Amino acid sequence: MKTILHKANSRGHANHGWLQANYSFSFANYYNPDKLQFGTLRVLNDDIIAPKMGFGSHPHDNMEIITIPISGELKHKDSMANEWLSVTPGEVQVMSAGSGLQHSEINGSLTSHLNLFQIWIIPNKKNVTPRYDQKHFSLEGRKDKFQTIVSSIDNDDDGLKIHQDAKISRVDISKEKTLEYKTISKNHGVYIMNVNGSISINNTNLNSRDAIAISNTNNFLITAETNSEILLIEVPML
Repeated sequence: MKTILHKANSRGHANHGWLQANYSFSFANYYNPDKLQFGTLRVLNDDIIAPKMGFGSHPHDNMEIITIPISGELKHKDSMANEWLSVTPGEVQVMSAGSGLQHSEINGSLTSHLNLFQIWIIPNKKNVTPRYDQKHFSLEGRKDKFQTIVSSIDNDDDGLKIHQDAKISRVDISKEKTLEYKTISKNHGVYIMNVNGSISINNTNLNSRDAIAISNTNNFLITAETNSEILLIEVPML
């Protein structure tokens, strides 16, 4: 098993006033040659967006874009005729940019900040027809068990679909509980973000917003030191 620990304070950071952004990988004006991507995982941004603010219409192509609101309300609009859709905590949004599209993302609240994770995964098919989907996932569905929220378009589970042999899961794990995670294959790696709490993986402690990249293994154990919320992104390694 290969592991690389990424402490929360080692992430890139940008303060735009209306936007507080934390970058797990090189993005925008943050460049770190040691943090370009993890397998086909290209972006994991942890953004806090001020009320009424957001990103105006901008283009994307040939990228699988997944957005997970943690708190607040996201509003989304795109060139696929989707008009200001609301995405709230518990929901997940997937957008396959494919041959190209435009979209806007704003904080839908006039008073509260929006915190979200945005994930970009490199697709295994180029120039597909752009598509959009969102879905609500229950809290009960991830209580002390892995809840698949995103998976391959060829998979028949309940997750939202993307054009890549990848899987994104969430789990809310109780204090002193241990869970075993089994990878899709030994050619896949898992990037684990400890969203909140304190956990231990492979004798390595992760506090809130710490992450660990794990590869070259078929399984590993996660033990909760406190009640914790975890995001797991499993992707093919390049």
